[in-house]
Amino acid sequence: MFDGRDLHEAERWIDEWRCAIDERADRARTLSVRLAQLAETARSPDGLVTVTVGAGGDMTALDLGEGIRRRPAGDTAREIMATLRAARSRLLTAVTAVTQETVGADSATGRAVIETYAAGVNRTD
Repeated sequence: MFDGRDLHEAERWIDEWRCAIDERADRARTLSVRLAQLAETARSPDGLVTVTVGAGGDMTALDLGEGIRRRPAGDTAREIMATLRAARSRLLTAVTAVTQETVGADSATGRAVIETYAAGVNRTD
């Protein structure tokens, strides 16, 4: 059945497995903390619209330059939405970098995180 060497080998395997799980959990916690701290800002090409998005991709700040008053409201709305999309795109770039640094962008966790944020970039709100 089992001799002392088999038992020692099994214990070693379990310890390695436990260490690997602990290491992955630590990296996942680090990823979570770093993602929660992210925010990105984008500015329209003419500099009149600045949008900041938080970690979830929601707009957290909107700044409009005084020159915006000379534009039709529809143009302003379109520029705000385009700048929001640009800020979310920057957020996705930052998420991808942080994910690569912590859990690896090609890991199952990394792919899931990046795909979730990518879906948020394409939101229409």
